[in-house]
Amino acid sequence: MSAGMRTFGDRLRGIHAATIVPMTPDFRVDEAQLAAHLASVASTAGVSGLLVNGHAGENFVLSLAEKRRVVELAREHAPKDCLIVSGVNHESSLEAGCEAATLERAGADGLLVFPPNSWALGHADDCVIEHHRHIRDATTVPLMLYAAPVGAGAMAYVPPLLERLVADPRFVAIKEGSWEVATYEQNLRLIHKLRPEFVVLGSGDEHLLTSYLVGSAGSQVSLACVVPELVVSLWNAAEAGDWERARAAHEKLYPLAVAIYRDAPGGRATVRLKASLKLLGRLSCDAARPPQPPASSSELQALEQALRSAGAL
Repeated sequence: MSAGMRTFGDRLRGIHAATIVPMTPDFRVDEAQLAAHLASVASTAGVSGLLVNGHAGENFVLSLAEKRRVVELAREHAPKDCLIVSGVNHESSLEAGCEAATLERAGADGLLVFPPNSWALGHADDCVIEHHRHIRDATTVPLMLYAAPVGAGAMAYVPPLLERLVADPRFVAIKEGSWEVATYEQNLRLIHKLRPEFVVLGSGDEHLLTSYLVGSAGSQVSLACVVPELVVSLWNAAEAGDWERARAAHEKLYPLAVAIYRDAPGGRATVRLKASLKLLGRLSCDAARPPQPPASSSELQALEQALRSAGAL
């Protein structure tokens, strides 16, 4: 079936790589390296689409013009049937609506609504509904929710709020990044009770295997921009019910997931993703925008060892 005949939900199935944005040493977007990165990842066999302007793509430190350019380059350099979802991340609901409309015009097939970072400190549920309404009313493409990690303070949606969000028919899928197995399963069951067709993507990079065992339509993950073949092999094995093969892929992925996402200090995933790509010879400069400092020698050592365990180096 051609991409034109399949629904957005159908096209979300499988592995979608959350991509990074290469920078020059003086922190400008390196468009040539970005185009090469997008093309390389998107053309990997088994990668169904891209998530651009996500957390890995430093969406909170890019200007709207830069985010628009990321979508344009993805549209230009990814295969024609590649599904392109763009993140929308802004503290202001008015600006988020403007951003969403701009990214839709730039060629995004769908939009993923991130909770503003300020929500980690606390918010009224009605604020969350209002923010999503602004983006909904400014756009026409399918929309996705984002379930934030349970460790991200009040940013994670509690079940009654998740019910209200899922009730809006313009939202058709969720990037489930709770990063905690029990919460993932609770949210999956709640959503499918309310809307069986709603697409749930188990997207906690450290527990993909568990998500696939519990049930998942696929994943939008940044691990797939570093070792896409390995993430695809895990998904394919899980889809085939070959849990021995899936477990073997998980064993290769696990040290890398820990080195990128779990090792202290927190909030260093994008820096470590870029450092990994540089170690693999796929990126000439691994600069991330301030305030993130470069990868330390201990981080580089852990990443190198994990990439060797994954069979990537």
